[in-house]
Amino acid sequence: MIRSVVRGFGIALPKRVLTNAELESMVDTSDDWIVQRTGIRQRYIAGEGETTASLGEGAARAALDKAGLTAADIDVIIVATSTPDNTFPATAVNIQNRLGMHHGFAFDVQAVCSGFVYAVTTADAYIRGGLAKRVLVIGAETFSRILDWTDRTTCVLFGDGAGAIVLEAQEGAGTNQDRGVLTTQLRSDGAHREKLYVDGGPSTTGTVGHLRMEGREVFKHAVGMITDVVVSSFDATGFSADDIDWLVPHQANKRIIDGSAKKLGIPLEKVVVTVDLHGNTSAASIPLALAAAASDGRIKEGDLVLLEAMGGGFTWGAVLLRW
Repeated sequence: MIRSVVRGFGIALPKRVLTNAELESMVDTSDDWIVQRTGIRQRYIAGEGETTASLGEGAARAALDKAGLTAADIDVIIVATSTPDNTFPATAVNIQNRLGMHHGFAFDVQAVCSGFVYAVTTADAYIRGGLAKRVLVIGAETFSRILDWTDRTTCVLFGDGAGAIVLEAQEGAGTNQDRGVLTTQLRSDGAHREKLYVDGGPSTTGTVGHLRMEGREVFKHAVGMITDVVVSSFDATGFSADDIDWLVPHQANKRIIDGSAKKLGIPLEKVVVTVDLHGNTSAASIPLALAAAASDGRIKEGDLVLLEAMGGGFTWGAVLLRW
């Protein structure tokens, strides 16, 4: 059986760090309030010349370097983002050009915070279907550009950044001991659209708009939806929470992360948390956390790693893979 194996990973972050203390001078909030309710202590904010494409390029180059590959070795680029450089063309095409890659194809996927899970699932389908040998999967966002900086309920939550992985086709025995992606689970339900959305767009207002969120409603649905796709991943593979070496969740809110881990029966010491450093970086959050844990040696070859996310739409999903 052909499996999609992680060959390399990389990240890119803006130069500017925005702390909770600095936010206290911008809106009516406090470090204690933000930390207690979200676990966030700082976030990175894109400055002049830093865009979703430039951050995505940086993460892509780091992932290629880690893999010992070049853009010439890549067949497809998939970028998960809700904050593209332009309405069109796709940010993936922009990154393709920045990398000097003039073959293959590139496109964006838009599933908000679940975007990276959707992108990995799509890449895995291309690889297993024999349509690509290596896929560069990038999650990149500049959410600071769609925030209302007078809205203290949202502007404290989000940050900017990018993470990337290289997935490569490798032969496996067809068992759950294979390295690579073992199962993917995706869901969406548009009935929840107004609980987390941007109030603008080319076809409606002709503007970019700002992010709007009903925080309590999102929190109420999050744990249940995450549990849904994780249990489906266990059902598909025969694994259980006890088998998981590392849970790498979307980094939205420490309380959601802790609540999900508790409901799933996964010890907190097996959960990768970077929300304190990055805030919610939407589609970039899982690859940023994944790279952090792989770089410091926590995630090792052969480890069973569970990725999960929920985002606006609502969308939600999970990927279970062996590192």
